[in-house]
Amino acid sequence: MSSKAIVWIREDFRIHHNQALSYAAQNHDQVTALYIYNPKNFIGKREAQQWWLSKSLQSFDDDLSKLNINLEIQSGNEIDVLSNIKKSDDLTIYWNKVYEPDVIAMGKKIRDNFIKNEINFKYFKGNTLNEFQDVKKNDGTPFKVFTPFWRTAEQIYLNSVPTKISKIQKKDKKFTYFKKNISPTDILPKKKWYKKFEKYWEVSESISHNYLKNLINEKIKDYGTNRDIPSVQGTSKLSPYIKHGQIHVETIWNKCREIKPINIGTRKYINELGWREFSHSLINYFPEILKGNLRKEFDRFPWVKNDKFLKAWKTGMTGYPIVDAGMRELFETGWMHNRVRMVVGSFLVKHLRINWQEGEKYFRNCLLDFNEANNVAQWQWVAGCGADAAPYFRIFNPILQGEKFDKEGLYVKKWVPELSKVPNKFIHKPWEMELKYQQAIKTIIGKDYPAPIVVHEQARVAALEAFKTLKKK
Repeated sequence: MSSKAIVWIREDFRIHHNQALSYAAQNHDQVTALYIYNPKNFIGKREAQQWWLSKSLQSFDDDLSKLNINLEIQSGNEIDVLSNIKKSDDLTIYWNKVYEPDVIAMGKKIRDNFIKNEINFKYFKGNTLNEFQDVKKNDGTPFKVFTPFWRTAEQIYLNSVPTKISKIQKKDKKFTYFKKNISPTDILPKKKWYKKFEKYWEVSESISHNYLKNLINEKIKDYGTNRDIPSVQGTSKLSPYIKHGQIHVETIWNKCREIKPINIGTRKYINELGWREFSHSLINYFPEILKGNLRKEFDRFPWVKNDKFLKAWKTGMTGYPIVDAGMRELFETGWMHNRVRMVVGSFLVKHLRINWQEGEKYFRNCLLDFNEANNVAQWQWVAGCGADAAPYFRIFNPILQGEKFDKEGLYVKKWVPELSKVPNKFIHKPWEMELKYQQAIKTIIGKDYPAPIVVHEQARVAALEAFKTLKKK
């Protein structure tokens, strides 16, 4: 075996539970880590994640340095960069898998090139509980419904042999392979939009473990209830750390399973990990979901193109406070509460009847926790055109959703401060206040805050009429 190794880092910015890094460090005298930044995957598509990625590289570099391991950053196409490695370099390349169809296809080309050029390599399971291809029905076909999928997947994982990963020992000296590397700051987007993210997030592996500890000790008992209330810190906020691999889902799973007895909150949270597994299964068995409707009858759905309404939705100016609060939270923090994600998604595809792909594209660019599998699956779920989806005729009423999950308007008033003086009775329907009361609190609807861009009752009827067209051949 060669004395030197390169660990190709992708969505695994962690020391703990990193199979590729651990194996390389255990079996080679000198190790360097490599991240390949491909601008085509980010610029104009995933700008929020450029910030998180830059911060991830900085913190991971610090952690690796303590182990005498360099972190090298190359810019360009992954295949081109890795093609620079020659047999004469006497190197072995390691990586952990990423479960996205395009990434898997690229990985096969890279593997074939390594075989052709006689370069040693080895890859390991990625950041999932199971390999997606291990979870199938008894007849060998993939699942399209979550509950039986997760029942099967959970049992497979419980019956599997636990992954043994050695602790990484400090290397004697550092090793650098590439002559010219870029800096993490070179990855930052040109828009200074990302600056405000620093008020809300710290990016590192150690911070992700603090979030997990807080989840287990403080939040998980009441997670089943509090996860739906956007004004309280009821969710784990681990999603961007999971996406970028600051923490492995097995680490989270194991901590949750240590709780005895497993309460409703813990069970609910573990099921969220299951939905992530389900989404990865869907995009790999049904990759057409990434480019269009899984349920093909929705190809005939009469979507409406309305740039004015789309802009109002993106900027949080629809006139529906719970929707606007969510969209403003997203733009400000790079994250949105999950209950509110469902509300704003439903509003776009049902009240405005704008194609779900517009929402998916906007979330992709703004979410720090954007994950291809989760994002597409969740948008198609809310639009009714995906697997195990909410029926299209289930239309969230943004007024009732606000009154149920933000009773006192705390969430709305935080993100839509122009409504801070509106009484709780009207906070989710401020247009119903008499003009004299609007004047008294200096909050004129239509001036200080927009009037609703659509009337809920009318929009609901129009959406249901549009849905009926799917039944006509």
